[in-house]
Amino acid sequence: MDATFFALVGLIIFLGILAYVKVPAMLTGALDKRSDQIRNELEQAKKLREEAQQLLAEYQRKRKEAETEAKSILSAAEREAAVLREEAKAKTEEYVSRRTAMAQQKIRQAESDAINEVRASAVDLAIAAAEKLIGSKVDSKASDELFKSSLGEMKTRLN
Repeated sequence: MDATFFALVGLIIFLGILAYVKVPAMLTGALDKRSDQIRNELEQAKKLREEAQQLLAEYQRKRKEAETEAKSILSAAEREAAVLREEAKAKTEEYVSRRTAMAQQKIRQAESDAINEVRASAVDLAIAAAEKLIGSKVDSKASDELFKSSLGEMKTRLN
């Protein structure tokens, strides 16, 4: 009997002990457990991926909605700015025309005042000249008669 025979017998005994202790069943159970665990992890990963894709789709939809809303807000702001620009232009034109009319009215008033002032000066000058002429030609008796007649004339005109 040589050493190979004893090695073979030792191997058979060893395999018998492994079969008796149910090592192959334990290995199979451990492998089955590990495969179940990997399968669960794959399912969870698949679910997480689907959730991530749903979230991505939702965020893309929200982004598109936000872009659409931003565009509508921008266009509304542009329309409002155009309206405000037109209103400001109209108000400015109205203001300029009003100021022009006021300036023209002031010019007409100044012209009228100047004409009235020239007339008043002419009247004053004529009165002063008439006083000098009348004063040199009229004596005190004629002066009293002129005063009384002027006074009477004034009373009739005032009443």
